[in-house]
Amino acid sequence: MKKQFKESELILNPDGSVYHLKVRPEHIADTVIVVGDQMRVESISRHFDKVEVQIQNREFVTHTGFYRNKRITVLSTGIGTDNIDIVVNELDAAVNIDLEKREVKENRKSLDIIRVGTTGALQPDLKVDTFVASSFGLGFDGLLNFYRFDESLLEKEMSDAFIKHTGWSEKLPYPYIVKASDDLMQKVAGDLNKGITLTANGFFGPQGRELRIPLAFPELNPKVEDFEFKGNRITNFEMETSALYGLGRILGHNTLTVCDIIANRVRKEYSKDYKASVEKLILYVLERISSQ
Repeated sequence: MKKQFKESELILNPDGSVYHLKVRPEHIADTVIVVGDQMRVESISRHFDKVEVQIQNREFVTHTGFYRNKRITVLSTGIGTDNIDIVVNELDAAVNIDLEKREVKENRKSLDIIRVGTTGALQPDLKVDTFVASSFGLGFDGLLNFYRFDESLLEKEMSDAFIKHTGWSEKLPYPYIVKASDDLMQKVAGDLNKGITLTANGFFGPQGRELRIPLAFPELNPKVEDFEFKGNRITNFEMETSALYGLGRILGHNTLTVCDIIANRVRKEYSKDYKASVEKLILYVLERISSQ
């Protein structure tokens, strides 16, 4: 007998759409670009030849249309892994759960989900206004620890090495590392910079920024910058990738993050016009995914 999802667990709107995103299955393309900033959705969809869906609810804005005959959905997530938890689960529900019967569909759909965002570099050689693809997502957020799944999906050897290298404190969430989709990395990332992306659960303290509150672990960032595992180094900080990779892998979706480096934390540099470089990244990603 199939499991039926109760109204309190799978919350739907009166029109039958999923609660936060307010989308139904027909609104979602097989290729989804996710962005943090809701204003960036229009920055991408304005390049479409045709826009057929425009939906907004809270910070979640969804546009679906065609770019060179490729159907693409662009969706804003807002900031943080808590929002990614909503977005990935509800995207999956929209395409893989029969929302009328409240049952998992027999034939599951695997989405290509590509995050296009901004980031801060943690290595001095990574120049501002260039792009980096996340080979792995390293989570400081702890989100994945609330789910039960096959732990072979995680890079345990790498995370153990990271914990040992940093002298990780038991007061902090247990870190986890998930690999990007090999297929999307090959299709989209090309010859971009690649490395481990560290996903923080905050913008200030968790990323080593100190304003009026002293840092509990001021030594953490230098240790992060020095970490290397089998040729993989930590290239950048951001706030969504680990959850995107983890939940995506568990649910059977392909995931990749490509970011514009708008700051170099080591060299204390910040982009003079990051919007121009983000526009270049948008066009780069659209070209790569539409040519496949």
